[in-house]
Amino acid sequence: MSNRFQWLAAIAGVAVSIAIIGAASATPCLPEPQGEGRVAAVIDSRSFRLDDGREIRLAGIEPAFPGTSSAERMRSLATLLAGRKVRLHADDDTPDRYGRQIAFVWLVGDEKLAQQEILAEGEALVSPDVSDMECAGTLLAAETAAREAKRGIWADPTAIKNTESPGGILAGIGRFTLVEGKVLSVRQAGATTYLNFGRNWTRDFAVTIPRRALANLAAAGLEPKSLENKRIRVRGFVEARTGPRIEVLQAGQIELIGER
Repeated sequence: MSNRFQWLAAIAGVAVSIAIIGAASATPCLPEPQGEGRVAAVIDSRSFRLDDGREIRLAGIEPAFPGTSSAERMRSLATLLAGRKVRLHADDDTPDRYGRQIAFVWLVGDEKLAQQEILAEGEALVSPDVSDMECAGTLLAAETAAREAKRGIWADPTAIKNTESPGGILAGIGRFTLVEGKVLSVRQAGATTYLNFGRNWTRDFAVTIPRRALANLAAAGLEPKSLENKRIRVRGFVEARTGPRIEVLQAGQIELIGER
């Protein structure tokens, strides 16, 4: 079984294995060191500026929808980071298109991972682009613990959208969202595979998997056809193509509910 598929399985079982995942590594999310600095200002709900002028975006998390307002999330991040000395870790220091360095951020002194703290308070969601299984497991454990405790965004019963209510999913167009439901059918049309959650293809929610992503899923041991009649949770950005859609490019976007 590949590491990627082990991670997919771990996502489904994380609610019952938080202690195991947390103990797997005393220092998860530690790619290459990218320097240190002191936080001078919080820019938005997941970005801040260091006293040397560098702008940093927190890797591995996405703002949640629905949830607290952007201003409230900024205050939460400021409470955690303002004036603190931090250590950065990332595979490289290449800036994103906005000039921000994307990194895992550790608080110097008490050695807390900022992303883990934010997730544990229910203020964000785990992004599926965390490639390291151990790191992903740690972040997912924090997200799950917050969800079970109904902290932050998880106090809202609509934090995870239901595929039986496509209108509620459409309200989050362009936002990173969790959607849960049963896959009724798997169909291919041209270069796209569809996971259909309803019988009305122009209205109901569907997951789209482009042909270029099939190899990524296959490498993780995930075949779209195997998801038929399974209950899954999908994380990604909501698009509107007649009905609401989430495009899946990575196996980490799909969680099998109740299976390990």
